[in-house]
Amino acid sequence: MCLLRWLLNRELPVSAQLFDLTGKVAIVTGGNGGIGLGIAKGLARAGAGVVVAARNREKTSASVRELQQLGGRATGISTDVADEASVAAMAKAAVDEFGRIDILVNNAGISIRKPPQDYTADEWRKVVDVNLTGSFLCAREVYPHMVEAGGGKIINIGSMTSIFGSDWVAAYSASKGGVVQLTKSLAIAWAKDNVQVNAILPGWIHTDLTAPIKSDFPDRYDFISARIPLGRWGEPGEMAGTAVFLASAASDYVTGVAIPVDGGYTAF
Repeated sequence: MCLLRWLLNRELPVSAQLFDLTGKVAIVTGGNGGIGLGIAKGLARAGAGVVVAARNREKTSASVRELQQLGGRATGISTDVADEASVAAMAKAAVDEFGRIDILVNNAGISIRKPPQDYTADEWRKVVDVNLTGSFLCAREVYPHMVEAGGGKIINIGSMTSIFGSDWVAAYSASKGGVVQLTKSLAIAWAKDNVQVNAILPGWIHTDLTAPIKSDFPDRYDFISARIPLGRWGEPGEMAGTAVFLASAASDYVTGVAIPVDGGYTAF
């Protein structure tokens, strides 16, 4: 009875407070377009300051302006996630600008579409270096800053191909499968430091990278659409809700998981 009385009487944060990111600072790699920008906007609307870390300076500047128009604090940093020195400079610039790092979204990624037998070793390494090694390098670099802040949230962007293979993006599928295993390993290693590490697995989302499928391969686009239980492709902004949840206090007891956000595609 004493335990029950304690549970009934204890003060719990209201739902709005659970998802409030005011005062938090987030780095979003590849945050200047597509899924990354959709997530960055969600974090900004929730109150976080956002660092857009990406290679294309012009796109980054435009995305920063969009985030600032939402009323959020935002800055852009030119970053190559596959380069250790560039990643170190990214973290330093974020701390110099905002004083802390609370959230990392490892979204930067590339893909090379061709049959696996046609990949060169350099092409294979390029995809793995950005998608998998880049996620590790960024996580490793922000880790001490999160420890100093008393904890943090790392959100790795995997893919539905983290769950099943694909004949035309073997390197991408392998790297995204690795992202899920990296997520689990970091979650276990850093739980003691109050750093939660989780992954989002996007399904078929309308972005600049997927646009050629609809324009150049309409039959394939229609086939994919018919297989999605919700009957449509997703939009970049539809990743934001899951990202805000994983970045906020609402997910403090969630770590090491990979959440598909795919309209039910992988439930088949």
